[in-house]
Amino acid sequence: MIIEQTIDRLYQMKLFGMAQSIKDRLARSDHRDLPISDFLGLIVDDECIYRDNKRMTSRLAGAKFKDKGATMESIDYRGERGITKSQLLELAKLSWLKKNQNLAITGLTGVGKSWIAQALGNQACREGLKVLFLRQPLLVHIVLHAKAAGTFQNLLKRFLKTDLLIIDDLGVTIMTEEIRRDLLEVLEDRHGRGATIITSQLPVKEWHDYFGGGRIADALCDRFVRSAHRIDLIGKTRRITVEEQNELG
Repeated sequence: MIIEQTIDRLYQMKLFGMAQSIKDRLARSDHRDLPISDFLGLIVDDECIYRDNKRMTSRLAGAKFKDKGATMESIDYRGERGITKSQLLELAKLSWLKKNQNLAITGLTGVGKSWIAQALGNQACREGLKVLFLRQPLLVHIVLHAKAAGTFQNLLKRFLKTDLLIIDDLGVTIMTEEIRRDLLEVLEDRHGRGATIITSQLPVKEWHDYFGGGRIADALCDRFVRSAHRIDLIGKTRRITVEEQNELG
């Protein structure tokens, strides 16, 4: 009876991991005779693990990844891709991110740009960092909506609280003068204070023209490219076509 009351109190105090741990461990015959100090240590550890997992789940949900299975462990290193496993594992240490540097991942459609970006984002979430993944069209929509609603400055603050901002598929949206200025403001605000990954089918050398040339393009390239690491992927698409799925199925 006392145990049931204790567990109820733990639930009331929102110590859900500890409450479940007591129930689970008391049901195990090998735990019933543990010294009280050992038993207490185990249930405290279980509460910490429960809270860490809950925060991790929240970070992953907040990141809004398109591919939930994109992790460093899931990357296919077979074939010539323009980058080696050792290079990717070095990037996965995230020293560049913690220095607020950037990463440009370029290559043809289907070679795995977004997957690698999200895998690095997943790794950042594991290390307790806040990540946000946005395709360029959605980023443009969010920015324009915020400007119309008068909340653009709040949006910039939200982006600034994000340790890693991933902008996927740069180049699929026509760049108007307004969009160029808005993107510059986003990157300018994060410069030296947050890391950014940009994926694009366009080689980095073509970004200046895509940004319209001139001073804004100069500033955009300066703010992002100057402190950016590079991954230039090569090879054919790694996506499975409908026909291939039918053959496998």
